[in-house]
Amino acid sequence: KLDLSVDFGWFYFLTKPLFYALHFLASLVGNFGVGIIILTICIRIVLFPLANKSFKSMNSMRMITPEIQRIRERYKDDRQRMNQEMFAMYKEKKINPAAGCLPILIQIPIFFALYKVLFVSIEMRHAPFFGWITDLSAPDPTSIFNLFGILPYSTEFLPPFLQLGVWPILMGISMFLQMRLNPAPPDPIQAKVFQFMPLFFTFLLATFPAGLVIYWTWNNLLSMAQQWFIMKRVEQS
Repeated sequence: KLDLSVDFGWFYFLTKPLFYALHFLASLVGNFGVGIIILTICIRIVLFPLANKSFKSMNSMRMITPEIQRIRERYKDDRQRMNQEMFAMYKEKKINPAAGCLPILIQIPIFFALYKVLFVSIEMRHAPFFGWITDLSAPDPTSIFNLFGILPYSTEFLPPFLQLGVWPILMGISMFLQMRLNPAPPDPIQAKVFQFMPLFFTFLLATFPAGLVIYWTWNNLLSMAQQWFIMKRVEQS
């Protein structure tokens, strides 16, 4: 019971299986970074039915966006009536506007569980990936403020959230592109908040372990591929 001495956090029921799965995959391919990529694919396969339902709901929301805009214009002075008309249309079209949030909500415990794996497991210390990533448990060491090492000066004086490396920027771009596939929220304030989310998460994840940023980036790419495939099938049907 030596593993009980390791603090796997609140999501230990996810953290321990993720740790054993990641350790097994890394032993097969010889690289923890590649193991994280394979693990991400496995998680996407397990969550595929839920994500598939969610993406279909988001695509339906995209198709009725013009109708939602007409309702908002017609009842812009009567917010209660506007909400009633919108929910009536959701019921008629059999659309759940909150279904698009389910994959994100489920990903949050997995995200924190993987963060705990990278943070507490000794196996992840100084585990390399490829190129400049020599430690998956540490943040991306590159920085956009010295052109990722091209300019001969250090950026250590900058606060951690400004150490924007290659992988956090790739994550932000992938998140921006993924959100472009989703229908815009009907509320203008929510739409503005969603527009700034990729930028916010880019700075936030700049301080996180590189392995976690690689997982999030790869997860975004897989989500985009799945969503694009579903949209094409709906258009052909």
